[in-house]
Amino acid sequence: MNDQTKIRLPRNVWILTVSQALILSVSSMVVFVGGLVGAQLAPLENLATLPVASIVVGTAVTIPPVTFLMNKIGRRRSFFIIGLYSVLAAILASYAISISNFYLFCFSTFLFGATYSCVMQFRFASMESVSEELIPKAASMVLVGGIAAAFLGPEIAVFGKDLLKVEFAGSFILLAGLFVIAMFFLTGFKNPIPQETSNESTQRPLKEIFKQRVFWVSILSATIGYAVMSFIMTATPVSMHVMDGHSLSHTKWVIQSHIVAMFLPSLITAWIIKKLGLSKMMITGLVAYLICIAIAFAGKDLGNYWVSLILLGVGWNFLFIGATTLLPQCYNPCERFKVQAVNDFVIFGTQAVASLSAGWFIFAVGWKILLLINLPFILFLSVVILKWKTKKV
Repeated sequence: MNDQTKIRLPRNVWILTVSQALILSVSSMVVFVGGLVGAQLAPLENLATLPVASIVVGTAVTIPPVTFLMNKIGRRRSFFIIGLYSVLAAILASYAISISNFYLFCFSTFLFGATYSCVMQFRFASMESVSEELIPKAASMVLVGGIAAAFLGPEIAVFGKDLLKVEFAGSFILLAGLFVIAMFFLTGFKNPIPQETSNESTQRPLKEIFKQRVFWVSILSATIGYAVMSFIMTATPVSMHVMDGHSLSHTKWVIQSHIVAMFLPSLITAWIIKKLGLSKMMITGLVAYLICIAIAFAGKDLGNYWVSLILLGVGWNFLFIGATTLLPQCYNPCERFKVQAVNDFVIFGTQAVASLSAGWFIFAVGWKILLLINLPFILFLSVVILKWKTKKV
């Protein structure tokens, strides 16, 4: 069964998987380096995580124009335009570090938001390239590219750290090279043509789409899942390296492990969905979040950080893939771009708030209180999913 499924996945899915591995390195690299560069350049210590938060704000702001661009000129041409733009943004980041300009560096990571918005469309492009029964497999497979990205980003950050005169300036030049390689792979991508029936050709107003319970389960699961993950993840390098004195290599290892844990379960999530169902998988993700917080709260040893960040990644994966698989149930093919734009804007707008506030909270109230702040949101989402599951039955 699995072998047949792999054979049936079209070329588009594999191209997007490889491209995701290369381009998504921007995320793991900025998470790893952003707070460290910020701690060196920021005029106030509370602003140390601003470069990390800036990429999330940039993502939220650029989702509507990126989605509009893809609707107008197609995904393939949009991928190339944003690829070239991303190369320039990486060069700007390198320049900002070389002249020790904190706010220009934050602006460059803000520009990476469009890069991330583009990568987030890969999952939708993959789902549009397959038949309905392969949607969970296609979405999961593209996210598998994040496993490689988890290593690529931090590794090129360390490799390029001393490449130029100023630390980490060379890292972003190497990142620009990864974008160029990704553009080469994307030359083989072909725009999918969604099949529409006659009764699906008229777009419904958004307020009608919003009335669907499944829409809210999908968007809340992805939004809260992403916000909790981002809130804790953004604060981790500062808490570990700057406040608790863990080494740079240990901090890198924890962040890499976390990002691997975000994407590695994608290899089996299609099977989990088939065996457990979406609701049980998402509830399992919330349980992983609770255990993550308990372990992180218990101590600040390397093991506590490592295990808790792995569980944080697994929980995010179950929630995000579950939500991504649910979303197409909310719209007809002709409505896909506007619903996807609303979905991602809400997700990354909320994540932006979480990332922006993480720097303030970690210095103002400390690591343990920062962890406890997440509990009400986890419990609220648990109620939402359980009520939806009950209604379905």
